[in-house]
Amino acid sequence: MATATTETYTYKSNGRAVIEKDPNATLDYAFNWGAYLADVTDTLIDAEFIVDPSLTIESSSFDTTTATAWISGGVAPATGPNELRVTCRITTTEGRIDDRSIFLKIIER
Repeated sequence: MATATTETYTYKSNGRAVIEKDPNATLDYAFNWGAYLADVTDTLIDAEFIVDPSLTIESSSFDTTTATAWISGGVAPATGPNELRVTCRITTTEGRIDDRSIFLKIIER
């Protein structure tokens, strides 16, 4: 399973990985697909990020196993069911397309 590696998840809510983010912060969120891809002997050839409209993708990149997006914005408070989704959608050399999501809890820190 892909994970975001910039910050430690603050908690799991209903099975969702949640990370706290200040609305003024610009941070990198990396999704490591290495274990998933090793199981199927595959590599990334594309990665895109889909985010809530109140978030901005400042830049993104990927290599053969990891996709990273620098994300800014969000309006506080965004908590509980209003946490903001960040989805990483990958395409692999073998034609697999898959999504993994994290949720940002937007609070003033």
